[in-house]
Amino acid sequence: MGNKMNNKFFSKVILSAATFMLAACAGNAPCPATDATAPQPAGMPAADVRTADASKPATETAPQSAPRKGESKQIATSDAALGEGQVAFTSDVLDSYRLSTPDSVPAANGGDGSVGVNNVICENPAATAAAAPDPYTDFPALAARVFAHADSLYATGLTDSASAYLQRFRIIKPLWNTWEAQADSMLNEFGKTRAEKAKAFEPLVLTIQNMNRVKSAYSMVAEIADSLIALAPGDSLVNWAKVQKQNAFANTLEKAKKEFAQIKALADDQAQFAEALKKIEEFRMRYGDFEETLRIQEYTDHVKEMMQSADSEAAKYWESHDPAQALAKADTLIKASKFAEAKDILTKLKASKLRKEAGEKYQELANTFCNAQRKTTSQIFAKAQKQKDAAKKKKLLQDAIGPLDKCLAEYPEYTQKQKVVDNKSFLEKELAK
Repeated sequence: MGNKMNNKFFSKVILSAATFMLAACAGNAPCPATDATAPQPAGMPAADVRTADASKPATETAPQSAPRKGESKQIATSDAALGEGQVAFTSDVLDSYRLSTPDSVPAANGGDGSVGVNNVICENPAATAAAAPDPYTDFPALAARVFAHADSLYATGLTDSASAYLQRFRIIKPLWNTWEAQADSMLNEFGKTRAEKAKAFEPLVLTIQNMNRVKSAYSMVAEIADSLIALAPGDSLVNWAKVQKQNAFANTLEKAKKEFAQIKALADDQAQFAEALKKIEEFRMRYGDFEETLRIQEYTDHVKEMMQSADSEAAKYWESHDPAQALAKADTLIKASKFAEAKDILTKLKASKLRKEAGEKYQELANTFCNAQRKTTSQIFAKAQKQKDAAKKKKLLQDAIGPLDKCLAEYPEYTQKQKVVDNKSFLEKELAK
């Protein structure tokens, strides 16, 4: 009984294979036997041709014999019924084709221990991500190679082989529906898995959303977001978590800048150096993630330098004297052109709580003094221009530079000293003539 079933099975396989070969030769498609022994172009896949009987000459125009009794009716279908460029096709033909080309079907495993899923060999995703096929480019490229090979066969006179080769290409069409169905099935499965994951990660997602809504500290949001990323929730959620961290960083940075500006005011405007250093350390404890962004250590060193340069005796002086009265006195001295006395008071005021106001008044003093020096320089230069004696003119030009040097020496922190420098450069060029 078993032998009969086996014989019946193999008979069906042989009949299917014969059906396929006759289908390939249906209509105007010539049998490939006429150029089976012809050489194939280098670098191209060989056509599926059968070896011809060397003792019998073959011709592409030979009439096709009528189908024998017992053969599939599909084989006898006329060209008119099939349409131009079509061939007879049945499921048995496809089965015989797949059985005759086992190397075209992916193996269930890679032969090296790698396990296959859905007939696809699975390897390390990280190692194969870059080599993953791209359907948008790989399939069109493969089709182009097929047509190019068929053209190459035809160009060399192997018309039968070219026809047979293209028949192998067309017979793949039913497989495409199978692949689409498999893709839909896999997409459905992936979608279910993503939905299950999203439900499992929903508590963390909601927590992060609520924290950013109330602008919680970056360190807290980052901790929860990193926990979500560590669970490998998928690319979309990982990217979302990273964006949430960036938003939290921006929110907290805005708040940190405002607090840091208040600390800077203690040192820069009020000479409260010790208090500023204390506030900086507290600030660093709460905003350690912004150490480099806000350059906290750099400003700490700056405050320490200001603290060392400040006159300790002057600081004690303002504990028993009113800085506001001293600032008013300095203003009166400036108007009276008593620059040296005004400068001395303003320098001491830099160690008081009116440090900011003292700095502004200091710039006013420097501007008044330097403008007076520039005026003197202008007067001397006018005299030099009228002088016809070269030696005397040179002496006047040298004298004109003196007041400018005095401005730069007395007030090196003058914010508009570039004007003075430009005036000096101009006089030096005049001297060089």
